[in-house]
Amino acid sequence: MRSFVLRCPEWDPAESFDPVVVAVESLAAGVEIIRPGLLALAASGVSAYYGGEEVAAERLVDVVAEQCEVDVVVGVADGLFVAYLAAHEGRIVPSGATAEFLSGIDVSRLGRPELVGILRKLGVNTFGEFTALPRAAVADRFGADAVFAHRLAAGEDTRPPVARTPPPDLTVSIECDPPLERVDVAAFTARALAVQLHRLLDVHGLACDRLIIDATTGGGVLVSRTWRHDGALSAAAVTDRVRWQLDGWLTNGGVADGGIVALRLTPDGLMSRHDAHPGLWGAVGSAEARAARALVHVQGLLGHDAVVTAVEDGGRGLAERRRLVPWGEPPVPVGSPERPWPGAPPDPEPALITDRPSPVRVVDSRGGPVTVSGRYVLSAAPAKVTDERGRASEVVAWAGPWPVEEHWWEAPRRFARLQVRLDDSRALLLILDGGQWFVEGSYD
Repeated sequence: MRSFVLRCPEWDPAESFDPVVVAVESLAAGVEIIRPGLLALAASGVSAYYGGEEVAAERLVDVVAEQCEVDVVVGVADGLFVAYLAAHEGRIVPSGATAEFLSGIDVSRLGRPELVGILRKLGVNTFGEFTALPRAAVADRFGADAVFAHRLAAGEDTRPPVARTPPPDLTVSIECDPPLERVDVAAFTARALAVQLHRLLDVHGLACDRLIIDATTGGGVLVSRTWRHDGALSAAAVTDRVRWQLDGWLTNGGVADGGIVALRLTPDGLMSRHDAHPGLWGAVGSAEARAARALVHVQGLLGHDAVVTAVEDGGRGLAERRRLVPWGEPPVPVGSPERPWPGAPPDPEPALITDRPSPVRVVDSRGGPVTVSGRYVLSAAPAKVTDERGRASEVVAWAGPWPVEEHWWEAPRRFARLQVRLDDSRALLLILDGGQWFVEGSYD
């Protein structure tokens, strides 16, 4: 889809971008704000109305200059990303000329420094050279984000600009005079403000599953905390979270001397009230709901990251396959657990993973150290394992080694894993890394 992108090269991010948006909306509907200083809109309507893309681009430049005294550069192309690149040169890329336009662009314009660094080491410096690589090979070596970048470099970004709908002002605030210094007084203020916010959301038929609480201290310091919830926040849930947050700030020294002089609540994660759901834990008042409220309360006292839950993740190492996320945040994995991970430990996985792999000594029947060759062959059968405290155990069975090779394109790392069963009924997963054996995990 043909897209316009307007870029303000010298825009100060600290300034309000609304005047520019309003100026553009005086000529065209369906404006999408990408970030301050950058916006987009579909080309079809405005081009047809003003008699062509070039004329429409000139009108947009003129209206922003007249109303805001700001210089803008316009790019027009097939697809939003290509139009963004064209806006850096003030070009209109004709339909069908996308590949030619992109071929010579430097890979740094992908905005992925780590990937770009690797590509340069491989001698890949332009979009054309990058897209010449087979996509399957890019996926295998660099992962899903690199595949997305490969699609962008090939001009396959077909997402049209998303029309902006000016949101209603849903923020509620209160000036605290005298300042809030006691928890019991703060509780009354929290309830009044929470009820006001919930009524405002009701008026617009909305609900939210996240709440941003901002407080200004007597010393002029702004403190902020975002609360998340499984499902839509009720008025009581909003009250609880504001009260718990104020309790945490006032009790644990989260605010400086002078108390809280202003309080502001902003709903986030907005949804239609018709689409709101009660959450995964069932009805309010159940044991699960009470447990969830207790955990959220602890977060208010100790901090958002103080309560975490484990999420299955992708990776070759045992520690990489589990990730801790703060309670209430979406359990989205960084890597896909389902995809193959060559070098991952064989099933079944160890029951216990050590936070700090402990060093051990593995020797053969002659007392010599067991090593692994460059072809991943053991120098001899393991006969004894001695831990860092000097306790030695005989090896009664073993399996492996399993090779692991990763990050060959950037910081190559090669190591091997070995399973052993000892005469004291323990079963361990060992790893040989940098010439040293470590215990990576243990089996029940």
